[in-house]
Amino acid sequence: MAFDLVFFGGTGDLTWRKLMPALFQAFRHGKLPEGGRILAVARDDMPDERYRDWLKERFQEVEGAKRPSDEEFERFAALVHYRRMDLSQPEHYTRLKEWLGERSAETVVFYLATSPHLFTQICEQLGAAGLNGPHIRVVLEKPLGHDLASAQHINRVVRSVFTESQAFRIDHYLGKPSVQNLMALRFGNALFEPLWNRQAIANIQITLAESLGVGTRGPFYDSTGALRDMIQNHALQLLTMIAMEPPSTNDADAIRDEKLKVLRSLKPFTRESVARDVVRGQYRAGSVDGKSVVGYLDEAKIPANSPCETFVALRTEVQNWRWAGVPFYLRTGKRLAARDAQIVVNFRPVPHPIFPGANQPNRLVIKLQPEDGLELQLLAAKGNSHGESLAPVSLDLDFDKAFGSARVGAYERLLLDAIAGKLNLFVRSDEQEQAWRWVEPVLDAWSADSMGPRAYNAGSWGPAAASALVARDGFSWAEEQ
Repeated sequence: MAFDLVFFGGTGDLTWRKLMPALFQAFRHGKLPEGGRILAVARDDMPDERYRDWLKERFQEVEGAKRPSDEEFERFAALVHYRRMDLSQPEHYTRLKEWLGERSAETVVFYLATSPHLFTQICEQLGAAGLNGPHIRVVLEKPLGHDLASAQHINRVVRSVFTESQAFRIDHYLGKPSVQNLMALRFGNALFEPLWNRQAIANIQITLAESLGVGTRGPFYDSTGALRDMIQNHALQLLTMIAMEPPSTNDADAIRDEKLKVLRSLKPFTRESVARDVVRGQYRAGSVDGKSVVGYLDEAKIPANSPCETFVALRTEVQNWRWAGVPFYLRTGKRLAARDAQIVVNFRPVPHPIFPGANQPNRLVIKLQPEDGLELQLLAAKGNSHGESLAPVSLDLDFDKAFGSARVGAYERLLLDAIAGKLNLFVRSDEQEQAWRWVEPVLDAWSADSMGPRAYNAGSWGPAAASALVARDGFSWAEEQ
């Protein structure tokens, strides 16, 4: 299938750190359709060869196993082209149309790897240039908007140029193999679905933890914060995958209809419930991996006394028959004790324990990073003597070991799906807007709260109030159990 893939923001961090390496892996694995061209556009003026040399230098920063050999890079680079574009100039879109018109590719994908404030301008210019035919798709990176109103504005502009089926709103967590396996885990096996409800499950925890600080993203992060950066999109998408009802088919809209129902069923926040059920924090100086690190306010380009949150923990409920009364705990943060992304499903203890220690519940841990797999924690007898106490044991599935080279990375999977026109792992506009609708009361409450975020030491698991949030229900975070 002949395709043209155009990266707006072709010299940006996202393109060379994530997108180009992902495309190379697809090329290396023989999964990239033949007959494709990759075009990077940006403000710099350079010929194709200079861009390819620049890209080759950037590839040296890719982790070793994913780094191309010289021979591999030369073959991949033959697909890569570059054009200078001023995104505000209509004539530059006309030239882009001429370049694309040099051949009739079956599919054209525009990937907006730019600052979100440019999304509407680019889409409007693409429409004005006639670059919105039925064979054209546009991929939009997060964050889509800063609040509900801005998200709705972006979506209105996108819909004025492209149909909903042409718009691919990307959330790279949905491309992670473990997240894709959530559907298979629940709806491809008979084991779990009968237990996937309030009768069997005590609580569900979603943790997206990072040990790194804000690094060079200081100005962007300070205008965004953890709630917008991680909860409104990644964490809520994971929650919908865990809590959704079985879709009637594996069709994209059937899946996204069920996810939307979950978002609409989330318990709405009020000013009082934000104070009770949401904890925000900001890291101060501490130690991570044995090294001293500065606090958030001492990071580069961070304003003094910034109220930006680098940590959020919250409690919510899905108000429907399946999940009524089951707390969902969402947590994310910078400079935490470990880089760890996982979903923990805590089952209820047996109703009448006859063995010592049998009140310890079973757990299913869905690992997203750094490992990628499933762990089912059960109880088993230590020995054969009468009255022997039980001890936890684990059934551990490492997806990389189980499936080896068949595994596909998140951005690799999503790029291939965008080229193929598969929308299953992309977010629909009504999903995205409903997520904003749910988090806005939290943002409004914080804007009126003079207390600001709670301090926590870098290298910890966040403010003590986050532990108290879960303990109030008689539970604890996974690392505390």
